[in-house]
Amino acid sequence: MTSRSRLLVLAISTPIIAFAFVGGYFGRAIAQDDTYQHLRVFEDVVSLVLNNYVEPVDVRDAMGGAMRGLADSLDPESAYLTPELVRTRESNDPGGPAEVGLDVTRQYYLRVVSARDGSPAAKAGIRAGDFIRAIDRRPTRDISAYEGSRLLRGAVGSKVSLLVIRGNAADPHMVDLVRERVAGPDLTTRMANSTTGYVRVVQFSADSATQLKQAVDALAKAGASRYVIDLRGTSRGDLDEGVAAARLFVKGGTLAIRLGRADQREPIAAQTTDGVVTAPVALLVDIGTAGAAEVFAAALDGNGRADMVGTNTLGRAARQRLVKLPDQSGLWLTNQRYLTPSGTPIHETGLVPDVSVEPSEIEFGAMAPIPDEALQKAVEHLASRPVL
Repeated sequence: MTSRSRLLVLAISTPIIAFAFVGGYFGRAIAQDDTYQHLRVFEDVVSLVLNNYVEPVDVRDAMGGAMRGLADSLDPESAYLTPELVRTRESNDPGGPAEVGLDVTRQYYLRVVSARDGSPAAKAGIRAGDFIRAIDRRPTRDISAYEGSRLLRGAVGSKVSLLVIRGNAADPHMVDLVRERVAGPDLTTRMANSTTGYVRVVQFSADSATQLKQAVDALAKAGASRYVIDLRGTSRGDLDEGVAAARLFVKGGTLAIRLGRADQREPIAAQTTDGVVTAPVALLVDIGTAGAAEVFAAALDGNGRADMVGTNTLGRAARQRLVKLPDQSGLWLTNQRYLTPSGTPIHETGLVPDVSVEPSEIEFGAMAPIPDEALQKAVEHLASRPVL
């Protein structure tokens, strides 16, 4: 290897090695011989590229690609952040005051987790599971979920163009959206029938437990003795807000388990004052149910307080932390995951419903079919549950 190649390899490898030792994510693994062997292979590969590629290689581009590949191999939420993105993360700058109502993750391209009720994206017919191939003509192949969320935000009234794929990649849809301040209640209620109350949770917040209690009380006065809680497309909110809301329904037992490094498990138990709502509950879930909503659903389902009706949930129940690198770039890394009360993983796995309802095939831009088959199934399922 030439002296120039060694210097370039060192420039590329130093942040990775520094991260391994200083950031501590690989911890004990970095001390193993097989890890050093992989680093030696990496050094050889970089040398071969620098000395054999037809054109001069930009070391910064090569470094960025290597770091993106490293982060992408971990899970959809982990990401490599450029120095500029690190600064936005540290300053808690979301990218602008207005949005289109989309929550995204990574699955080759950016994938829609959910479109908030009443948002510009929802009104345009974008749904959970759709893929965003480009944002303002910029391909999303190398865009992290964190950066994609920022690109979707901007000034009130500004426009953003999305190239959206549903089902057939050969038939993409160009959708122009106008950003706005997405507002509205965190939950809404109505009577599904004379004895069943319906609660739609749009997102979880610090007030969700209080709002759910008020909603249940109001529906009870209207004659409800059973409740359907709709978590379809509910993906926003801190994970602990899902736990706090679950306390309203679970009187005893484990609500969730936090999983940290080296298999460190921290059970979260119900308290003596929890479980004030004892009525039968059914939960509507789908591929857009994620994060706090999944933790909430797992707590109720795992303690026998509710059955889930619908389709498998997304599987996104983890926290990330920023690890800065010497060149001021950083790695946005998952460092904690939440498990079900029985210790089953949620992140990248999702929850399986107790009562499966096949989702309807909906053409792009069309509204959801009426009547709501999943809601009907949930109401029927609840009818067989005794009221305590």
